[in-house]
Amino acid sequence: MADNSTLVSETGRSLLADSSVLDSKIIEPSKENAFRAAVLDVEEEMPQIETRVVLVQEAGKREELLKALEEIKMPYIKTDTIEELGDSDSPEFETIFVVSDFQAPIFSNLCKADCRVIGPPVVLHCAHQGEPLPFSCRPLYCASMLNLVLCFTGFRKKDELVKLVTLVHHMGGIIRRDFSSKVTHLVANSTHGDKFRIAVSLGIPIVKAEWIYKAWEKRNEIDFSAADDNFRNQFKVPPFQDCMLSFLGFSDDEKANMEEMTEMQGGHYLPVGDERCTHLVVEESTVKDLPFEPLKKLYVVKQEWFWGSIQMDARAGESMYLFEKSESPDFKKSVSLLSLSTPNSNRKRRRLKETLAQLTRETDLSPFPPRKRPSAEHSLSIGSLLDISNTPESSTANGETPKSCARPSKNSTPLPLKQSARWQVAKELYQTESNYVDILTTIIQLFQVPLEKEGQLGGPILAQEEIKTIFGSIPDILDVHTKIKEDLEDLMINWTESKSIGDIILKYSKDLLKTYPPFVNFFEMSKETITRCEKQKPRFHAFLKINQAKPECGRQSLAELLIRPVQRLPSVALLLNDIKKHTAEENPDKITLERAIESLKEVMTHINEDKRKTEAQRQFFDVVYEVDGCPANLLSSHRSLVQRLETVALGDDLCDRGEQVTLFLFNDCLEIARKRHKVIGAFKSPHGHTRPPASLKHVVLMPLSQIKKVLDIRETEDCQKAFALVVRPPTELNNKLLSFQMTTEEPRKEDWLKTLCRHVANTICKADAENLIYVADPDSVEVTRAFSFSKTPKRALRRALMSHSATEGRSPSSANEGYIGSRLTSTSSLAGVPSPSLVSLPSIFERRSHTLSRSTTHLI
Repeated sequence: MADNSTLVSETGRSLLADSSVLDSKIIEPSKENAFRAAVLDVEEEMPQIETRVVLVQEAGKREELLKALEEIKMPYIKTDTIEELGDSDSPEFETIFVVSDFQAPIFSNLCKADCRVIGPPVVLHCAHQGEPLPFSCRPLYCASMLNLVLCFTGFRKKDELVKLVTLVHHMGGIIRRDFSSKVTHLVANSTHGDKFRIAVSLGIPIVKAEWIYKAWEKRNEIDFSAADDNFRNQFKVPPFQDCMLSFLGFSDDEKANMEEMTEMQGGHYLPVGDERCTHLVVEESTVKDLPFEPLKKLYVVKQEWFWGSIQMDARAGESMYLFEKSESPDFKKSVSLLSLSTPNSNRKRRRLKETLAQLTRETDLSPFPPRKRPSAEHSLSIGSLLDISNTPESSTANGETPKSCARPSKNSTPLPLKQSARWQVAKELYQTESNYVDILTTIIQLFQVPLEKEGQLGGPILAQEEIKTIFGSIPDILDVHTKIKEDLEDLMINWTESKSIGDIILKYSKDLLKTYPPFVNFFEMSKETITRCEKQKPRFHAFLKINQAKPECGRQSLAELLIRPVQRLPSVALLLNDIKKHTAEENPDKITLERAIESLKEVMTHINEDKRKTEAQRQFFDVVYEVDGCPANLLSSHRSLVQRLETVALGDDLCDRGEQVTLFLFNDCLEIARKRHKVIGAFKSPHGHTRPPASLKHVVLMPLSQIKKVLDIRETEDCQKAFALVVRPPTELNNKLLSFQMTTEEPRKEDWLKTLCRHVANTICKADAENLIYVADPDSVEVTRAFSFSKTPKRALRRALMSHSATEGRSPSSANEGYIGSRLTSTSSLAGVPSPSLVSLPSIFERRSHTLSRSTTHLI
C-alpha cells in the first residue's frame, strides 16, 4: 500500500525513515564519544568551539531578532550573501544561519552545503523560554510541531507526501513510517487500512493533510502549537469520510435525522439499493431479512455502528456490528441438532454444545453489551421496573412475591396463604422501592459512569460541569434508597403485623431532606442541559441513542428516567397513607406512620420553598447576564424579581424617543434598560459553555422610593397603553417625567400599574397604594405628540411638573379644590406659590373615584 512505501529524496535518504533516530543522535551524545572523551590526556587542552549566529539578508534587518540574540547572549553577524562569510567552514566556529524565507535560493544553497539553518521564530521562541538554540541536522523554521510524532496513511501521490514530510520537519515534528504507540497524530487521506484502525482503537487523533498546511501558515506565531485541541479539531477526519450510507427499516423522522447526521459527520447518503453505497444501516428490530442480495463490497451493519462511530468520533470497525439474518445457516444447524433422534450420542452432543457455544460467542461481540444491574434479581419485568405507580390490584392479582421476600430466614415464620391488606400494601411499597433503586442504578451505570470515564475515545463527550448539572445528587439519592430497600426487604422476610414501617422512613428522613432538594430544584436545568447538549454535541446525541435503545431503559429517554426522583416522594407518601388505613388503631405503627408521612410532607415543603428561591435566583442571574453594565448592587439576598415589561420610550430623558426599553420591577427597585444597538460577543465560561450575548444596555437602577406619582394616561385612538412616572432622583432639585408605551398584550396596563404602586407603597411604608395612581389626558402630557417620536420639547405642563414637586400627605379632595379647571395654570402663577413642596398636581390629573379606589384595594 501507499502508506507503507518508502520515498527517497534526491540525496538518497528515505523521507519516511524514522527521523527520531537522527534526532536522538543529535540531542544525546553517544556513549562511545563520551567514553573517548573521558580517556583523553587531560594535559592536552581541547580546542574550544564557539557558536555564532549569522543573520542572512532580511533576518538581519529585524530588531526583535537582534534583541532576542542579546537576551540569550549569542554573538551574531549580518550578511547578504554566503560568499561574504569567508570562514563559514572554519572548525573554530559552529555557525547557525538564520533565514527568513525557506523558499529563497540562498536557503537551498545552505542546505546543499549541509549548514545548520533555523528560522526567526526559533530564535524568538528560545529567547522567550530562556533556552539555548537547538541543535538540529535539518532546517528548523519554527517549533509549532515540537515533540509531535506523525505517521501517514492513504497518500498515493509522492510529490504531495514529500511536501508534507518536509513541512513537518521544518516545524520540528518527527516522522514514523510504521505505526507504534509513540505516534501522537495520524495524518490520513483515507479511512481504510490497518493504521487507521489502530489509531481509532488507541484514541490517537486522526487529522487531514490540511492540518499541516494551516499550521505552516501560522509558522511566524511564536506561541502557536499545532497540537492545540481547538486548532486540531478543525481538521479531524470525520467518522463517515469516504462513506456512502443507506438506511433501512427506520421511520421517516429517524431516517431524516440520521441522514442529517451523516452529512454533518462528513458522509453522504443514498437510496437503498444504490450500487455506490458502501454501508447499509439496518434497524434490526424491524428488519428480519434484506429485500435484495447485497454486493460483496457492501457493509450491512446495525444502527449501533452508526451511533457508535459518532460517539467515539471515528469510524468504528464494521465486523463487530454486521447484521445477520434471523434464520442464518448456523441457526438452522443448531435447530436441526436440537431435534436429533439419538440424543444419547456423545459425538452429536459435543457438536451441539460447540454450535451453541459458537452462537453465544457471536452474539456477545458487541462492544456495547447490555449491562446487567446488580439488583436485577429483584426486578419483576421491564414494564414493572419503569412503573412506580403500580396498584395493589396490579401487583398482587397474580400472587407475585418478590424473590427476596420468598427466601427463607432463620427468624421468619411460615406465612399464611392469605395475607392481610397491610401486608399487600407493604409488599407494593417494597416492590416499587426495589424498582426505583434499579432505575437509579441504571441511570448511574448506563449514563453517568461512562460519561465520567477517563480516556474516552475521541476525548470527553461532556464537560464535568455539564455532567454534574445533569445528574446532580443522584448517587446520594441512590445510597439512601438502597438502605431503605434493604430495611424493607428484611421487614418483608421477617414479617409480622407489629413490624414498624414508619420507623424505616423516619430513620432516613434527614437523609431525604439533605439529598432531594438539590436535585429536584435543579431538575429543569438538568433537562435544559440535556436538550442543549444533544443539539450542540453530536457525540452526546449518539451516546444517548445507543444507551436509550438498551433493554434496561425500557425505551425511555434519559430525561424521562431522571424525572423519577421528582415523582418518588409523593408516591411513597400515598403508599404510607394507604398502609395507615389498613393498620389497626391499637398497632403502635399507626402513630409512627403519621409521623413518617409528616416527615415526607416536610421534605416536599422544603423542596418547594427551595425551588421558589432557586427560581428567583435564576431569574436574578438571567437579568444580570442579559443587561450589559448591570450594577453589581442589584444582587441582594432580600431582593426578588416581580415582573418584566417591554415598552417604548415616549420621552427623551433616559434614552432616545421611540427606543425599545425594558423595565425590570423588583420588590424595592426598578431596573431600566434599553435595547443594544450593537450586540457584543458571546460569553464563554471556563467550562466551555457559551452564553448568549447581552441584548440590553443598562440605563438606570431606580429605587422605588424615588417614584412619587404614577400617571395612568387615558386610552384614545392615537394613544394606547401609555403611562408615566413622576420621579425625584436624590441628586435633582426637580421632578422628572418618564413616559412609556407598553408593547405587549400581557400584562394588562391596569394590572401592571397596580402591581407597581403596591410595591412602591410597601417600600415607602404606606398603606394607600391606590392613592399613588393619577389619571391624565394624553394632550395634557403631550403623549400624542410623543407618539410621533419627534424631538419637539415638552410644553408648559411638563415644565411645571419638573419644577414643582407634588404635595405629600394631602387628600384627593383638597387637591381638586385647590386647582379647579381643565387647563393648566400658567408658569408665572405656579412660581408664586410660597413652598414648592406644598404644590399639588393640577386638576388634569383627576383622582380616581373612591369606588375605584376601594375596588383596587380589594383586588390588591
